[in-house]
Amino acid sequence: MNRIALVTGATRNLGLELVRGIAERWEPGDIVYLTGRDPARVAEAAAALTAARPEARAAIHAEPLDVADRAAVDHLARAIADRHGGIDVVLSNHYTRVMPDDDPAAVIDHYVAVNNLGTTHVLRAFAPRVRDGGRLLVVASSAGTLRVLAPVLHPQFDGLTSLDAVDAAVCAWRDAVRDRRAPGQAWPAWINLPSKVGQVAAVRALAHQRRASDLARGITIAALCPGLIDTGASRPWLDMTRAQTPAQAARAVLDTILAPEIDPAFYGELVRFGKILAWKPAA
Repeated sequence: MNRIALVTGATRNLGLELVRGIAERWEPGDIVYLTGRDPARVAEAAAALTAARPEARAAIHAEPLDVADRAAVDHLARAIADRHGGIDVVLSNHYTRVMPDDDPAAVIDHYVAVNNLGTTHVLRAFAPRVRDGGRLLVVASSAGTLRVLAPVLHPQFDGLTSLDAVDAAVCAWRDAVRDRRAPGQAWPAWINLPSKVGQVAAVRALAHQRRASDLARGITIAALCPGLIDTGASRPWLDMTRAQTPAQAARAVLDTILAPEIDPAFYGELVRFGKILAWKPAA
């Protein structure tokens, strides 16, 4: 059976390199869907990768996708399942950036719609369509653990057991940011931090629901931290002295997700360079 993969947010940086790497490591007949919101950029990126490959490998298919549009995500998931009978690798990698000069209250709606609700849209739509031995993975961050939040906020995300509950928690935080109530509730000023926690909480909630059946079928659901990457999104915020290029970061991610077997202990966890990052701070 031919293998099928999909990468969101794949027109540049890590997403583009993940598509390139999967296509190079897989075989003719396999397919990698390169997705992104802008149809022209999606087509251009897919064409450039296809033209640059020195020999025949997996095919790269361009597929415009706005992850903030739940109906569009559901439609694509159904279409891929109809075409191929399921999917083997899903990498939820999309990200819309926020800059230091942005007013959080002004940008929070779009930011959450893409980064958080977009993630849960992908998880909901594709989880039922992952084939035996498949991987459903969210590219996250080491900032996606409760240690980045004040202890009073931990109950907002800890112990959630459904994607609906995660969405509700994320939207409550979003509303507090929009209404400028967030500082008084101890939320961090950098909206990236609660957003990343929400992504990992979504992985944990879905894994809670599916653990027994997924492990019996060899399916992995997990969040992956690729490490610090030098991109336009991270450069204004962080010291890039030791940052990786997107191509370097992609290699470590691909080594994990395309291995013949993934450690069952990774299921439902946040993993960085082959090690699980603790969800809760040490007591």
